[in-house]
Amino acid sequence: MLQRLWNFIGLGDEEEEEMLPEAEEQMIPEMSNEPQASRRPTVVNLHTQKQVRVVLAEPAGYDDAQMIAEHLKAHRSVIVNLHKAEYTQALRVVDFLSGCVYALGGTMQKLGKNIFLCAPDNVDIQGTISEYLAGETRHI
Repeated sequence: MLQRLWNFIGLGDEEEEEMLPEAEEQMIPEMSNEPQASRRPTVVNLHTQKQVRVVLAEPAGYDDAQMIAEHLKAHRSVIVNLHKAEYTQALRVVDFLSGCVYALGGTMQKLGKNIFLCAPDNVDIQGTISEYLAGETRHI
């Protein structure tokens, strides 16, 4: 560093001044004249997203709703089939899960008679399923 200062002022040796440009040339990487096609292409993995899971649950009562909420917290979609649950218990499960889904910023959709899809915020659901359940009185 001190030698460079002396060279800048003009008090340094001439031999070192001549060597300096050569040293700088060695530090500059050579630009390749090869066309872009002959260079090795960049490989990109298209399967970078982790595997998505959908959980199927058939709660028999309100006690099983917490297990479904744990799946939602872990960012897994859950299809809930309430056919095994009594009507009052099924209502409580739906109420609990709708609160969980709301708190997590997800969505809840009815797929059919007593079947619901609960999805966390990282899942986008498109479309709706129309209901053709005429005559059924005791379903959720």
